[in-house]
Amino acid sequence: MSPSNLEILAYEDTPLGPLCLRRRELLSEPGTVVTEVTLNHEFLMSSYNTDSERAISNRSVEIHGGRKLSALVGGLGLGYTARELLAHEHIASVEVVEYLPQVIDWLQSDLVPLSGELNTCEHLKITAGDVYQRLMTEPTEQFDLIVIDVDHSPVDQLGEEDHVFYTKAGLLKAKAHLRKKGVLAVWSYAESSEFSEALRNTFTTVHVEPITTLNTLVDHQQTDWLFFGVK
Repeated sequence: MSPSNLEILAYEDTPLGPLCLRRRELLSEPGTVVTEVTLNHEFLMSSYNTDSERAISNRSVEIHGGRKLSALVGGLGLGYTARELLAHEHIASVEVVEYLPQVIDWLQSDLVPLSGELNTCEHLKITAGDVYQRLMTEPTEQFDLIVIDVDHSPVDQLGEEDHVFYTKAGLLKAKAHLRKKGVLAVWSYAESSEFSEALRNTFTTVHVEPITTLNTLVDHQQTDWLFFGVK
């Protein structure tokens, strides 16, 4: 670590604003090193607390209940959502669609904690592209699970314009990419009654689940929300 206890691993401009990958040792926990991402100078994610990312993967598999499942993940991030799926015995393959090529480069350049593990996984495919754009087009293949971990929430999106994906019209198009009994899962830092209603108007069964964890860095409980729609 540098004298300032902060190491900038990458800093690049993107269509969504400046993107920064940094690593630091926690002053409150000497010896604990975390990797963090900021976008447009706002905190985006950390390797320190990945409970909700892992939960959305596990619950997707549990809700489906099948075996030899194929999964499509929207958003690579630091890789914890994909890694949790890949670790599950009932997952046969995972494709991750990532909008920012810089994030893919971080993984391939061994800059993130899971690089070594994910770069050697034969069941993982990483595709550069816009997962929303893909879901709004006619499907060329279908998946058992679609896990979206991209925006802060349905009403707090990373782009400047609200995306049709979070509406009934958008969800109907996304639903076509699921096989029978397939599960669409969406991560959010906040509850959204409007999005919940759109899900209920689109899917046979809907689950909305809060995930509360203690953020020991600030000694504060935080609650994220997981939305699931079953075809």
